[in-house]
Amino acid sequence: MTESPEDLRAAAADAVSRRCRDDGRTVAVAESLTGGMVSQSLSVAQGSAQWFRGALVAYSSEVKHEVLGVPEGPVVSAQAAVAMARGVRSLLGADVAVAVTGAGGPDPQDGREPGTVFLAAVDGAGVVVQEHRFSGGPTEVCAATAQAALSLLEDRVCTPEPADATSAS
Repeated sequence: MTESPEDLRAAAADAVSRRCRDDGRTVAVAESLTGGMVSQSLSVAQGSAQWFRGALVAYSSEVKHEVLGVPEGPVVSAQAAVAMARGVRSLLGADVAVAVTGAGGPDPQDGREPGTVFLAAVDGAGVVVQEHRFSGGPTEVCAATAQAALSLLEDRVCTPEPADATSAS
């Protein structure tokens, strides 16, 4: 029996919870296309009140620019994801932050095809950026994006990568 997307997200959130409680670190999230799916998974993990600082759903470009400090220009980009992660980390006073931005579909955005997603994780050691191309409609793209963001956060919290890593899938 394969695990559901919700089960996979819950497992990643539980791993983040265990490590953050053990290490005393805190987490913040900035979400765009996922509309709160990442933060919802984290908020129901054990002990979340101890380590989950909160989240900002910055769905509109204006919120990304005005609240999170994303520079003018395309918001579906690696640069925007990094700015979102840095902005929410600072805004909420977290040790680690993850951000997601992308074109969830059904239409392109900022010249990017639906399913193009950028993730960034920021902590005191540096930045990790990922670019993904997910298939399916908006529901599938958002679910895959939330899972990828939680996996990135789990990797960053449990086994920090060298600073300034970039990957694509």
